[in-house]
Amino acid sequence: MSRKKDSATLLENRKAHFLYFLSDFMVAGLVLTGTEIKSLRGRNAGINEAYVYVKNGEAFIANMHIAPYKEGTIYNVDHLRDRKLLLNKREIKKIDEALRLKGFTCVPTKCFLSHGYAKLEIALAKGKQLHDKRESIKERDVERKLNKVRHSGESED
Repeated sequence: MSRKKDSATLLENRKAHFLYFLSDFMVAGLVLTGTEIKSLRGRNAGINEAYVYVKNGEAFIANMHIAPYKEGTIYNVDHLRDRKLLLNKREIKKIDEALRLKGFTCVPTKCFLSHGYAKLEIALAKGKQLHDKRESIKERDVERKLNKVRHSGESED
């Protein structure tokens, strides 16, 4: 049986881009049960409050919400359970060292399917101060105004 090609992003954590300075992006596989992957394919999940931690040399994601599959029976599991991430030792060590530094965390930024497997893009993150967030808001507003001017100029022609 052939695997499907890459598909579009299932979930995106846009809040992380606003709250953190993101660096060192990595792609990790997710260990899921059958009903969880079905629910994820239906986009019945959320990663906005999720974070990554390392325990006993293994990486896990906590607070990733995957709604129980409505067609599932006894095979549905806790919707907020910690799920194991599939990373190599070097990547896990890099995350662990960064988490030990003050002010760093590891957050998911995207969830997508690749060849039929659930993948999670994670990034090391350092929290933004209030003035940094204001700067992000200013940049976003300027970009929005420029796009508005561009689109209004094009429609008059």
